[in-house]
Amino acid sequence: MENEMIYTIPLRDITNKSKATKRAPRAVRKVREFLKRHTKSEIVKLDNSINEKIWERSLNKIPARIRVKVVKEEGVAKATLVE
Repeated sequence: MENEMIYTIPLRDITNKSKATKRAPRAVRKVREFLKRHTKSEIVKLDNSINEKIWERSLNKIPARIRVKVVKEEGVAKATLVE
């Protein structure tokens, strides 16, 4: 069985709460945790496009939100960026 969902993940709170040099790594962790919580899946695989979007403007200027499409199959959630 295959489920497909689109999520908008807010990242603005990371900008306000963390040091500039740790924002992008924390954003990647937050995306992974958000998808674990919402897909009820232990294994979350992020596409390289998500990583590139977060790191696009260096590690301290992350986007305020990010839209991802998640396909869940056999307990594994695979996320890609929505353009």
